[in-house]
Amino acid sequence: MRTAHLLSLPILAALTACGSTTDAASGSQDSVPAPAPASAAPAAAPAGEPAAASAPTGLYALDATALGGDAMPLASLQGKVTVFVNVASKCGYTGQYAGLQELQEELGGDDFTVVGIPSNDFGRQEPGSAAEIQAFCQENYGVTFPMLAKTGTKEGDSPIFDGLAGMTGERPGWNFCKFVVSKDGSQAQFFKSGVGPDSQELRGAIAEYRAL
Repeated sequence: MRTAHLLSLPILAALTACGSTTDAASGSQDSVPAPAPASAAPAAAPAGEPAAASAPTGLYALDATALGGDAMPLASLQGKVTVFVNVASKCGYTGQYAGLQELQEELGGDDFTVVGIPSNDFGRQEPGSAAEIQAFCQENYGVTFPMLAKTGTKEGDSPIFDGLAGMTGERPGWNFCKFVVSKDGSQAQFFKSGVGPDSQELRGAIAEYRAL
């Protein structure tokens, strides 16, 4: 952290030149006070008090809406490796909900979470309302990870998928594609639908980002 401002060269030169003045009548010199020292660094927070949270960055600077309709700023994910998945209730890959929930139960906490994003883009396999989707996930798979509001995945449909595409160059081509995002929201890796929640590829990317 920078704790002091450096004096510019013109100001420093002027202060040097004015270090003394000569009285024309007496020839005596009067000392000019030296410039005051730069201010000290701000005092650190007292012991035991938490440091101020850093501002959200990258993808985590976006706002979103939870499946139930409440605001869910992605800033709540700052500091976590996040697996974003475009989910659907009537897809051949719908069974992956079970693996995603197992992943959440195993790794979920301060530095990891899964986030489901329902979409009806592919095969119209997510036609349900928010309440129907929520009931389906809980009754069939006991889902506890966050679910966002249903949205499209095409360009311009969702700031989240636009941001993910900007980092990876990829968009979902079917249901249950996965994006693993780093803790600061600045990096992401893309995995197609067939890469399951228990695959070495997906878990390797999660481990890589958790270690950063």
